[in-house]
Amino acid sequence: MQERSENLHSFYASLVCAAAKVRDSRIEQAFRAVKREPFVGPGPWLITLGAHDYVTTPNDDPAFIYQNALVALDSAQRLNIGMPSAHAYWLDACELMEGEIVLQVGVGTGYYTAILAQLVGSSGQVHAYEIDESLADRARDNLKGLPQVKVQPKSGISPDLPEADLIYVCAGAAQPAKVWLDALRPGGRLLFPLAPEGVLGGMLLVRRPNHSAVWPARFFGRAQFIGCVGLQDEDAGRRLTETFLRDWELVRSLRLDNAVDDTCWFAGDGWWLSTAEADAASEN
Repeated sequence: MQERSENLHSFYASLVCAAAKVRDSRIEQAFRAVKREPFVGPGPWLITLGAHDYVTTPNDDPAFIYQNALVALDSAQRLNIGMPSAHAYWLDACELMEGEIVLQVGVGTGYYTAILAQLVGSSGQVHAYEIDESLADRARDNLKGLPQVKVQPKSGISPDLPEADLIYVCAGAAQPAKVWLDALRPGGRLLFPLAPEGVLGGMLLVRRPNHSAVWPARFFGRAQFIGCVGLQDEDAGRRLTETFLRDWELVRSLRLDNAVDDTCWFAGDGWWLSTAEADAASEN
């Protein structure tokens, strides 16, 4: 039985990381080390590939959850533990190092929190924010063996966020929250879905320069998440839906001003995304 379990974990981690073309071998090790069973709850389970209908597993054989698929936490709300290969791809892009401080927004039952904890190690920290109290309770129970993790049962856009090297957001937003940008240390990264509720947007990775209002930024694929409370905007959602029909792969910087020029891909209130590279001089 132990051998079967180890084979499932090993195959799953290899499958997920091969699909994501992961460069950092530590990510595969983390996916292998973290068991999914505590985070998905008792089976049978509802599983989906994303835009497709849920399929109910025939029984509670763990083999069904060690697939590159989403597992429902609340099928009525389409609240899932996200696609493993997508998260492996995003984590690889974040270049997370041992000992760093991570702030995660929207932890659900804590599965990807546990993987983040593996990547930062015992010398790092993960501040895990979950606004849904029942999910936060489940996450706290699931993560109680990881002393570097602190579950916060409140909004991830609270004004008292700790400083972080990486802010990893698993809830869709119509704009980057100012509190996220302020909480980033110089050189820190913000990864969030620029995707308001109901919008297929994109996962945007932003890096904080030392002294500049121009931040390197680029999309790492399309993304759709449950909406982040407090960061929704109907008008922005409509405009983003239209804007994502063209050239989203060309975005290269986030500008924190209103001086929009002809490189603008999308403009919000006091921020905009540009297809121009961040000025190298502004990062020094």
